[in-house]
Amino acid sequence: MTTQPINTERLRQAAIEVLQTEARAIDDLVQRIDDAFVAACQRMLDCQGHLIVTGMGKSGHIGNKIAATLASTGTPAFFVHPAEASHGDLGMIKRDDLLLALSNSGETEELLRLLPVIKRSGIGLIAMTGRPDSTLARHADIHLDTSVDQEACPLGLAPTASTSAQLALGDALAVALLDARGFTAEDFARSHPGGKLGRRLLVTIADVMHSGETLPKVGHRANLAEAIFEMTRSRLGFCAVVDEAGALTGVVTDGDLRRHIGELDDIRQVPVERIMTRSPRTILPTALAAEAVEIMQHHRISGLLVVDAQGQLAGALNFQDLLQAGVV
Repeated sequence: MTTQPINTERLRQAAIEVLQTEARAIDDLVQRIDDAFVAACQRMLDCQGHLIVTGMGKSGHIGNKIAATLASTGTPAFFVHPAEASHGDLGMIKRDDLLLALSNSGETEELLRLLPVIKRSGIGLIAMTGRPDSTLARHADIHLDTSVDQEACPLGLAPTASTSAQLALGDALAVALLDARGFTAEDFARSHPGGKLGRRLLVTIADVMHSGETLPKVGHRANLAEAIFEMTRSRLGFCAVVDEAGALTGVVTDGDLRRHIGELDDIRQVPVERIMTRSPRTILPTALAAEAVEIMQHHRISGLLVVDAQGQLAGALNFQDLLQAGVV
């Protein structure tokens, strides 16, 4: 193979042709969302076990991704390599499971070798192939057609458009099932607790707020010096003010101090009520931490006080707490 000088225009044109070919392959699938697709979805919804996805080579890579997408959107699924299945991994597949087999040719030897065992075990089989007349398609309970007019590879050899079609149809199955199950963003977060979405949808104010001894607060009859001491101790930049019953009456912030600095002589003689902000913005401990982010950003404040349903002071947090929690 000889190396030719790079033709930049040809590079661009080759890329455009690939994308156009694959886009056509996916667009053609729209006409195949038919009764077979609906039947496949129904079988997956009715499955009492797991959806087992399998495929060899490039179809296997696509199948692995489809299984991951299904699992993260409410359909219990995992991938089993067909060659490994013939050497013991078939023990993973139970009678209540359902098999989704991917093969562009529909004649993949490793998959066909599994057919007798699958049939004897009474395991349901959905095939996704590019040849409706193939062996795998004919032996499947349901066949999903992912045939393409041509591969994007100019040699017609490397699976490109065909694998794009498989992946797109797999996504269509996953999202259709997600909708049928009534799968919510909160459900998604529970299966993605380590991701940012999971943290935004699962972390509550109670998980990140300061409470107990770490909560900066003074009584409403306290002087400004006591409030400043609490602000300094907590390093939150504000101090809550409560009445005798523990109900929140106000807050003293760094901003309040700056605004009144010119009129403060002896801070030990200045009542905290004189400069505190009355009726400060608050949030419930059961609220999502993401809600606190929105409140702080909208009102351009750096902290929030937390009160319970009875208006009793329960905690406090600032923007740094939300950053550390990974909510922002």
